[in-house]
Amino acid sequence: MSDWKDRLNVVYSTNPDFKYEKEGEAEQNTLPKEKQALRISLDKRNRKGKAVTLITGFTGAGGDLDTLGKFLKVKCGAGGSAKDGEIIIQGDFRNKILELLQKEGYVKAHII
Repeated sequence: MSDWKDRLNVVYSTNPDFKYEKEGEAEQNTLPKEKQALRISLDKRNRKGKAVTLITGFTGAGGDLDTLGKFLKVKCGAGGSAKDGEIIIQGDFRNKILELLQKEGYVKAHII
């Protein structure tokens, strides 16, 4: 069976070592909660003076990041987003998020 559907976006490559990228191959395994080194910080850059709490350092699948982001947004009662290994919560919730993460088992979480 031909794999032409997997390489629809590649027309031609002169590289002899070229490998076609397939969807879903780059999905990363999520580290256990106790091994996640999350950093919590306050960020005001490029946000028109509005403060947001930024959680970085998450290593794992995008679905797990979205789940953690949704959990934090609900507990803080604030909006935000989760993408590219970062969770953004609108407002200054550094201490509350640290407590929530530690209760959930993220023992390496800390405020910077």
